[in-house]
Amino acid sequence: MPQPLQFGFQDANSPIMEELLHFHDHAMVAVFLISTLVLYIITLMMTTKLTNTSLMDAQEIEMVWTIMPAIILMAIALPSLRILYLMDEISNPYLTVKAIGHQWYWSYEYSDYNDVSFDSYMLPTSTLSPGQLRLLEVDHRVIIPTEAPIRILVTAEDVLHSWAIPSFGVKTDAIPGRLNQTSFISMYPGVFYGQCSEICGTNHSFMPIVVEATTTPKFNAWTLHNA
Repeated sequence: MPQPLQFGFQDANSPIMEELLHFHDHAMVAVFLISTLVLYIITLMMTTKLTNTSLMDAQEIEMVWTIMPAIILMAIALPSLRILYLMDEISNPYLTVKAIGHQWYWSYEYSDYNDVSFDSYMLPTSTLSPGQLRLLEVDHRVIIPTEAPIRILVTAEDVLHSWAIPSFGVKTDAIPGRLNQTSFISMYPGVFYGQCSEICGTNHSFMPIVVEATTTPKFNAWTLHNA
């Protein structure tokens, strides 16, 4: 969950999110070095009193400022493409969950368990118990097992929505008439919060997403109880 005065991303709970954090740090180093170099050159040009009116071209400099940006872009693009393909790879998922966006709540169907389906509404502030989070708690959480590949099928019934869990590095658009998919692996148990990330109407900010990752035996017991 987000923290007050939080500066960076949430802690990662999936291999994909860890890769995204590493890529963010990698890209920020490149941005910082480029910004420092540009600021230095601008400062140098504004403070120097040297002029050269006879210099018409400089082939060496033009080669440098053409080749160097290309190398930097490749150094950023290749890790980005690697993560993109990792995010799209879904092989033999342990569990498939279908998330359907509505105005303004989520419905879930466990495709591998025909009788497990429910709607997930945000809990009103007046009904929260001590310790529960305002505008983030729901009446029915998505229960998943840890250390197992989970596939999420995302769609919508009315307007555009977006199913997003920052700790998992997941953000998938829910589009009426279209079925999108994403996957993740929860590395450790816990409760993880997200929200609809597509402006979908007046109550857009009141349709949170809560995923509870638990051990496989507890997940199996939950499915038997809700079947």
